Amino acid sequence: MAETPKEPGGKPDADGRTKLRMQTAFNPGISVLGEASRQFITAVKTMSAGMVSIKMLEAGAKAPTADLLDAVLNGDVDAAFTSPSYAAAKMPALLVFSSLPFGPTPEEYVAWMIAGEGGRFHHDLYDKLGVHAVMCGVAGSEAGGWFRNEMRSVADLKGLRVRYAGLAGEVLARFGAEIVTLQPGEVFYKLQQGKIDAAEFSMPSVDRALGFDKLSLIYYFPGWHQPASLIDFYMRKDKWEELPPERRALIETACRANVTWTLARAPVEQARAMEYFRKQGVVIRVWPASVMEAFRETSSDVLREQADKDPEFKAVLDDLRQFLDGPRAWKRLVRP
Repeated sequence: MAETPKEPGGKPDADGRTKLRMQTAFNPGISVLGEASRQFITAVKTMSAGMVSIKMLEAGAKAPTADLLDAVLNGDVDAAFTSPSYAAAKMPALLVFSSLPFGPTPEEYVAWMIAGEGGRFHHDLYDKLGVHAVMCGVAGSEAGGWFRNEMRSVADLKGLRVRYAGLAGEVLARFGAEIVTLQPGEVFYKLQQGKIDAAEFSMPSVDRALGFDKLSLIYYFPGWHQPASLIDFYMRKDKWEELPPERRALIETACRANVTWTLARAPVEQARAMEYFRKQGVVIRVWPASVMEAFRETSSDVLREQADKDPEFKAVLDDLRQFLDGPRAWKRLVRP
């Protein structure tokens, strides 16, 4: 039987309506990340009076989350709602917009994207991959992770099987940790079964939804490996360009509203989650100062080495750092 041709997602149908199939990287039921995908879809439908509708496909529906970029490029889905960290497998400079150790706060990311050159770099990097991307949310700081044993010094990391990703994984590997790559759905069960010794996953509100508090592990803070991360909406370039200009503007405006919503929502949800964890008796620890200093120094080494071998990564990282000097100096001056 011949394969049914894939319908182009950008062109309006006979009734003038635009219908898009968007796969999300996040469980739609979870706090902040999942909520943000639903908020965005509702905003697009409402603002367009139903002329633009987005059908959400759950994580893994058409492709594994790690392969979502290819799914968009192949036309298996029209759009993605995801983290830049997944596309960073093909474009490492995108790590600057996601899992950047000791990186910007959510507010600093947004300032750089809108008032600095972040938006241009973001657009140009994705453009090289064949998609048009729009910042469509910002995730707050993650927790430092769940550990079976107390981490008194970096020496305690030696030999541990740890689920950490990206540049932060390289940092821990330099202290002797064995970095284990797992799909999101595997992390809880691997910890439960004792097949890994520690794992970072997400923000506390997401960790709560997935039941990590039931594992009797030690919960470490802060999430030095990811103080914040962008959430992106993207479509294949030709499908994006087929959209009428006013509908492209509508989607971009809905994404901008989603950024505001996530900035407001995330801190509130984390506070509630932490209150819940304390009531459940979860052991919460702050990394010892010596451990944090070692993480910071080694992160600097890892980032410098990545910049030395990747000019695009270096250009983006240098611009971000230069931009942040101004806002941070202003904050020091005016914060009581």
